[in-house]
Amino acid sequence: MAVSAFQMLGFFVGFSLMVGLVSSAKFDELFQPSWAQDHLAYEGELLRLKLDSYSGAGFQSKSKYMFGKVTVQIKLVEGDSAGTVTAFYMASEGTNHNEFDFEFLGNTTGEPYLVQTNVYVNGVGNREQRLSLWFDPTKDFHSYSIFWNQRHVVFLVDDTPIRLHTNMENKGIPFPRDQPMGVYSSIWNADDWATQGGRVKTDWSHAPFVASYKGFEINACECPASIAADDNAKKCSSNGEKRYWWDEPTLSALNVHQSHQLLWVRANHMTYDYCSDTARFPATPLECLHHRHQ
Repeated sequence: MAVSAFQMLGFFVGFSLMVGLVSSAKFDELFQPSWAQDHLAYEGELLRLKLDSYSGAGFQSKSKYMFGKVTVQIKLVEGDSAGTVTAFYMASEGTNHNEFDFEFLGNTTGEPYLVQTNVYVNGVGNREQRLSLWFDPTKDFHSYSIFWNQRHVVFLVDDTPIRLHTNMENKGIPFPRDQPMGVYSSIWNADDWATQGGRVKTDWSHAPFVASYKGFEINACECPASIAADDNAKKCSSNGEKRYWWDEPTLSALNVHQSHQLLWVRANHMTYDYCSDTARFPATPLECLHHRHQ
């Protein structure tokens, strides 16, 4: 089937009334340091997060959002990064929080960087998938995005979908569509699990470990803290008065090209899928029974 230019643009074609949207490429307009500010460095358009034996570092968005797309370009830690984790994620607050995670698991020199994704819904996680990348993410900047609407959550690397989490509320499976989420990133030491299950520890002689960032973009519905969650859900959904780009019918499912990309990633780069882990899940998780990766 031929793929039109519009379809190729996929998730990133925005039109109609952009009420309540935020879009920027400047860090300080969207984000602020969240911890260890002395381990954050600004160099022109670049932001660098540093991990050493004293501390890691992190930043967070100034606002919370519901639906839309968030993107950042990251160049990951070069050389021997075993034991380190660099994370980019969205999360709400509270015990029953929702969360969408990118976690980049450090490696020993010459081994592939692994990307772990995870989804929490109403405080329940343990939904990890891991994959290798088809490029060296330490040599240049690559874009990492989360797209979220009421139909699905899509994780993307350089606009290629690597994970699809579909709304299956009709099957009795909760879906994250009622809590505004902040956008976060951090680097920290996780050598108890991050590299080869914790067998390879962080070699602090290679510190500091530095992750570099640029191209910050949030194109989503901003949710003021003064508005109740239910009201935010209504505010950020299309109705007769306003139409948001993420609610367009063309974005309710992957198009043919994107479906093929996802199948290619799963076939060639996936190294772990919780749906196939019978040791952890003797009974297959319900969403795995219904989910179709096509």
